[in-house]
Amino acid sequence: MNPDMIAATSVLEGASAWLLPFFGILAVILLGAAHKLGLIYQLWHQVNPKSTRHGGEIVAEVLKAHGVHYLFTLVGGHISPILVASEKMGIRIIDTRHEATAVFAADAVARLSGTVGVAVVTAGPGVTNTVTAMKNAQMAESPVLLIGGAASTLQKGRGALQDIDQLSLFKPLCKFCASVKTVRDIAPVLRKAIAFAQCDTPGPVFVELPLDVLYPYHLVERELFKKDTPKSLTEKIVNWYLRRYLMNLFAGAWEVQNFSPLPVSVPKATKEQVQQCVELISRAKKPVILLGSQVTLPPTPVKKLRDALDELGIPCFLGGMARGMLGKNSPLHIRQKRHEALKEADVVILAGTVCDFRLSYGRILSKRSKIIAVNRNREQLLKNAHLFWTPHITIKGDAGSFLVHLSQELKGYSCPQDWKTSLKEADCMKEKENREKAEVPTEQHLNPLKLLHHVDCLLPEDSLLIADGGDFVASAAYIVKPREPLSWLDPGAFGTLGVGGGFALGAKLCRPDSEVWIIYGDGSLGFSIMEFDSFVRHKTPVIALVGNDACWSQISREQVPMLGSNVACGLEYLDYHVVAEGLGGKGFLLSRQNEEQMDDIIKAAQSECRSGRPVLLNALIGKTNFREGSISV
Repeated sequence: MNPDMIAATSVLEGASAWLLPFFGILAVILLGAAHKLGLIYQLWHQVNPKSTRHGGEIVAEVLKAHGVHYLFTLVGGHISPILVASEKMGIRIIDTRHEATAVFAADAVARLSGTVGVAVVTAGPGVTNTVTAMKNAQMAESPVLLIGGAASTLQKGRGALQDIDQLSLFKPLCKFCASVKTVRDIAPVLRKAIAFAQCDTPGPVFVELPLDVLYPYHLVERELFKKDTPKSLTEKIVNWYLRRYLMNLFAGAWEVQNFSPLPVSVPKATKEQVQQCVELISRAKKPVILLGSQVTLPPTPVKKLRDALDELGIPCFLGGMARGMLGKNSPLHIRQKRHEALKEADVVILAGTVCDFRLSYGRILSKRSKIIAVNRNREQLLKNAHLFWTPHITIKGDAGSFLVHLSQELKGYSCPQDWKTSLKEADCMKEKENREKAEVPTEQHLNPLKLLHHVDCLLPEDSLLIADGGDFVASAAYIVKPREPLSWLDPGAFGTLGVGGGFALGAKLCRPDSEVWIIYGDGSLGFSIMEFDSFVRHKTPVIALVGNDACWSQISREQVPMLGSNVACGLEYLDYHVVAEGLGGKGFLLSRQNEEQMDDIIKAAQSECRSGRPVLLNALIGKTNFREGSISV
C-alpha cells in the first residue's frame, strides 16, 4: 500500500471497525452507488482523467496576467510543473546556484520594476534556504512573491520527502501566507498574495503549492491507487475515500477564472495634512529632507519625484534606495556632515526615513527641530518616538506622492540661500578631505579610497551600483556617486551580506543596457561568487569590484581595539579573479604593482563586460583610518 493509502487507512480504520459488523452489506451497496455518482460528479466538474493539464499552467497564467517577465528558481521536482508551464507562457526562467540568490534577484526586480518579483523554490531545504532573503525583503519593504513546493496534502506530517511545516517559518516574515488545497484555489490565492505584497507597506508573501495540486490528474491518480482491484471492505472504503479526495482536488479546476490583478491600495496624505506641512515649511529658515527607500515605491514615478524635489529647493540627504534620486551633482544633494546639519535644522522632513540605528534611534535629531514624519508603516513612522525624538506632524502615507503634493502647494516658496550655501560648503570641504586621504599611500597595497575615486570617474551615466559588503562598501557609499534615480541597490536595514549575485542578476535583466557593478567586500563575495556561473549561462554580464583586504574589516575595526583580538576576522589575499575565470567569466587583478595602469585595467573590464562577459576585478587593498570609530552593531 502506498503512503497515501496508509494515511487514509489510519484515518478510517477506526470507522471500519464498527462499519464492518453492522453496515457491511449496506456499505457494499453504497460503494457501487458512489462509484456511479463519482463518474457523474467527475463529468459535472469537467475533470478529464486523461488530461495532461496541470496546476502549474494556472500558476503561469496568473503570473503572466500580472506582468511577470522573470521567474527565479533553483530547480526541484516539487515545482517542475510551474517552471515548464511558465517557460511555455513566455516567462523567462532564471535558475541560480542558491535559493537565497533567487529571492535576492526577485527582490531587485521588485525594486527596479515597480511590480512584484517572483521566486519559486522546491520544498523543505529549498524553502528554508530563502529565510534570510525573505527577512531582508521584509525589512527592505520589497514586494516579493515566494512560491514553495510542498509534499502532497495527504502525505503531510507522515514523513514524506522534504515535508516540514513551512507556513510556521514564514508567518513572522510575510504579509500573507497560504497553502493551496485544491487546483481551483491556485488562481484566487495567488492573486490575493500578489495584491497583499504591493498594498500599503509592500513586503514579501509566501504561497505553498503541494505536489498534488501542481501535477496532472492522471499522475496524481496513479500515485494514489494500487493497480490491483481492492478486495477487502477496508481497501474498498479507503479507495472510496481517496476517490472522493481526488475528485475534490480537481473539481472545477479548468473552469474559466479571472487571472487579472486585484486593486492595490496605497495610503496617502490628506489635503489637511499637506496644508499643515505647507504652513510649517513656509516659515522655515533651515529645512532639510531625509529621503529613505520608500520614496522610490509606486505609484509616484521617480522622475516626477525628482522634479518635485527640484521645485521645493530644500537640501536633501539620501539613504538606501533613494541614493541617486537627485543625480550625480545636484546642488540640493548633501552627502556629508549630516549630523551637524540635523542639529542646526529648524524643520526636518523624514520622508520614508526611519529613526532606527541609522539615525541613532532619533537621538541625532535636535529637540528644537520641528519633525514631519511620513511613512506607510505606522510602526516605522513612530519608531522610538517620544523616547529619543518628538514628531510634530506624523502622516501614515506614501512619502513620494506626499512630496509631489507638497511641491505643488509650495509654489513660490524659496529655501533661504545662505542655508543651502553653508551646507554645500561643508559638504565640499569634507569631500576635499576624502580626496586628500585617497592620496595617502597605504602599506603594501592599494589605497581603497583612491581606487573608489578612479572607479567613480569612469562610471558611465547609465551605471547601476549594487552594495554587498561591510567596510569597503561603506567607504564606497561616501565616494562613489550614483548617477540617477534607482541606480543604487543595497540590502537595507537588515544589513544582509550575500545580496550581490542575486541583486546583480535581477538588475541586469531589468536594465540590460546599463553597466551593472557589484561593490563587494572579500568576505561578502564568498556568499555568491558561484553566481558567476549564472551570469554566464543567462548572458547577464556584470562587473564585480572586490575590495580584497584579507579581512572582515567591519568587525575587526571594532573588535581589535575594544577586545584586543582579531580572532575569526582574518582571511587571505586569494585569487578571486581566477575563480571567476574558472566559472566562465573574465578576471583582472588590481594591485600596487600595476597601480599606474589602474584606469586602463578598469576600462578593459568595462570593455569585456560590453562584449557580453561578466568580469571580476580583484583589488588588493590596504588599511586606512577613513572610517575609524565606526561600529558594526
